Amino acid sequence: MARSKRRDSGPELPSSPGWMTTYGDMMTLVLCFFVLLFSFSQIDLARFQDVIISVQGALGVLEGGSSLTPEPMPGGAADEAALRWQAEQRRLEDILGKVREYVEENNLQNKIHASLDERGLTIRFLDTALFDLGQADLKPEARAILDNVASILRSLPNPIRVEGHTDNLPINTYRFPSNWELSTARATTVVRYLAEKHGIPPDRLSAAGYGEWRPVAPNDTPEHRAQNRRVDIVVLRTDLAKQEPLGGSAQKGGGGN
Repeated sequence: MARSKRRDSGPELPSSPGWMTTYGDMMTLVLCFFVLLFSFSQIDLARFQDVIISVQGALGVLEGGSSLTPEPMPGGAADEAALRWQAEQRRLEDILGKVREYVEENNLQNKIHASLDERGLTIRFLDTALFDLGQADLKPEARAILDNVASILRSLPNPIRVEGHTDNLPINTYRFPSNWELSTARATTVVRYLAEKHGIPPDRLSAAGYGEWRPVAPNDTPEHRAQNRRVDIVVLRTDLAKQEPLGGSAQKGGGGN
């Protein structure tokens, strides 16, 4: 009797354990859960705008280029915040254009620079544009410059901060024992001039002196030190105004000196 031949079907593949099926189903459900969470999430518009402002400042787009600001997003408060930001941006760009026009018409490019950044509009008075070396009294020609700049800024509701800076050469006089006193005195002089001569509300003004500690160039050559001797008038953005200290009438229980 002929022996029947067995067909060789090859080695049997091991089957996966039963728990693997349950585990795979659970991982699929978890993935779907996170996909749904992501789809329901909303963009933090304020943070996104801060990122856009920083990128614009770093790339120089704000200085005359087109705006990278996103279109207003629907959604109540987010939509209103975007509209307010865009309105303020256009207002600051308009003031920037007026300041630059004044600088060009009067050939003051080597004395005044204006730019937009994440803080707002900065008008920089270089070296001896406003003060003589080691002094904190406004030069006669500086008053005419500030008169024109103040007429441009007067209509803005934004807070204005005046910042004084020096180079690293030490000063030691009766009036200015160090660069701290010199830089602060210069900032205060400009603040008083804007308030007393041009009627800018004092509660919108502040003065800061940084001495030699915030240079924009190394203090290694006379040219670089001249760049560090400067006074900045900074028109702060409205959102930064919330970080400014409140006046006495706005604080509960305020009193004393």
